[in-house]
Amino acid sequence: MGNGGKAVLLNVTKLLGIFAATSSFAETCSADAVSLRGDWGKARFNVEIADDYSERSKGLMNRDFMASNSGMLFVYDRPSAVSFWMRNTLIPLDIIFADSRGVVQHVHANAMPLDETPIPGGPNIQYVLEINGGLAQAIGINVGTELHHPSLFQENAAWPC
Repeated sequence: MGNGGKAVLLNVTKLLGIFAATSSFAETCSADAVSLRGDWGKARFNVEIADDYSERSKGLMNRDFMASNSGMLFVYDRPSAVSFWMRNTLIPLDIIFADSRGVVQHVHANAMPLDETPIPGGPNIQYVLEINGGLAQAIGINVGTELHHPSLFQENAAWPC
């Protein structure tokens, strides 16, 4: 591993320490944050919400940086088959697809910047969380992880507010 690999390893280790330190956060619902939990523990991201066609179409395009504790939550009116691409997206992203209950069904790791290849999330997806590339694996986010956010229909949510 060259020096570049060592720097990445140190950054991931530092990042995991940040998420571990926040694992005792209060489980409150906030419109500007999404929490995740699984057998790996808990994490929380400050999020922007994309809940209409215009916001979802733009997403995280044309940004050259996103803080490690940030992301974007895409909210759809009803479950459907959704597909994403990285047109005009300048940073690698992990794209986390969740069903109507907020349960992760698919994680696409390290989507390549500027790639226009469709990234399907599968059927019956209602929520999509984009975070910095590599974080899902580093933290342990996987199929079965649960989302916690007020946009989830609370009577149906796996982890209600």
